[in-house]
Amino acid sequence: MSTNTELLTQLWSSLPVPAVLLDAEERIADMNPAAEGFMNNSAKWLVGQPIWDRLAVDAPLEGSLARAREHGTPLFVNDVDVGTGNRPPLVCNLQLAPVQNYPGWFIMLISPRELAGRMTQSHSVKSAAKSAIGMAEMLAHEIKNPLAGITGAAQLLSMNLTKDDLELTDLIVAETRRIVKLLEQVEQFGNLSAPERKPVNLHDVLDRARRSTQLGAGAHMKFIEDYDPSLPLAYGDPDQLLQVVLNLLKNAAEAADSKEGGTIRLHTFFEHSFRMRRPDGSTQKLPLQIEVIDDGPGLPEDIKGDVFDPFVSGRENGTGLGLALVSKIISDHDGWISVDSVPGRTVFRISLPRAPREIEENR
Repeated sequence: MSTNTELLTQLWSSLPVPAVLLDAEERIADMNPAAEGFMNNSAKWLVGQPIWDRLAVDAPLEGSLARAREHGTPLFVNDVDVGTGNRPPLVCNLQLAPVQNYPGWFIMLISPRELAGRMTQSHSVKSAAKSAIGMAEMLAHEIKNPLAGITGAAQLLSMNLTKDDLELTDLIVAETRRIVKLLEQVEQFGNLSAPERKPVNLHDVLDRARRSTQLGAGAHMKFIEDYDPSLPLAYGDPDQLLQVVLNLLKNAAEAADSKEGGTIRLHTFFEHSFRMRRPDGSTQKLPLQIEVIDDGPGLPEDIKGDVFDPFVSGRENGTGLGLALVSKIISDHDGWISVDSVPGRTVFRISLPRAPREIEENR
């Protein structure tokens, strides 16, 4: 009997989607680790609380749930906004099934469609990037050489041209330099080495990135530091993680109004229940959380689901490689990155593993 109980406990904890057990009065009786992560709170704190006080569902469920309880039938609600009050709602599918031998009790499965899409995207970023960038990387060296010749020829021509004709040669030089810069970013993406991992203080990384941004692209921005002082050390490459944060801060600063500026909040916290399921079925704990939050206009609707793909950009003349590089670095660190964006609030969230305790102790 104890073996069966242990197996059921393991199955409950291993479910990849948030699952909540509801009693006959629609209070939380139990929840799995995925649900703790979804609701950003522990089961110990939430058990006993009315579910609809903690979960906002944009659909009239009362009547349907009452009928399902009366007849002992399951209830399915698809494509509905589900929020927790901690972040913007996610589009989810809800499945509620009655629990046998427990009248009025239900188990509710929450399947966040956006979250699932982003996790799949995170797992596939390496192969997607290789297929999209492979050809460009092969051609980069060959293209850069004739571009240098074109630039030189345009500059020579400009020595004997009128003012009106100079505009054309200046355009040639500017555009060829822009293409060279893009090719250099392609090369940087392809040549990124594997992370040299060691224990990293994430707050040191965030502070370095903030100071650098304040001296450059983010001079017009206000920064708020909201750090968890007890955050353990991460396990990663400090230079590559700095590159990630710098890119996110630069994007947030460039999205803000150049005159009025905006606010960027750097938030860190520890989420012990956060796990990512890998394609081989194993799970990875990612308890260290970094959020870069800005109050800018938000991501364009047509690219929200593809911002981590190569060559996808919401800015004019953007290369679309910055966030692809960010995603590749986080993936190489066995981490996960996601984004939630509505006008006035965009949140990039990075989840990372902590340094092994034996390594921390030997420092």
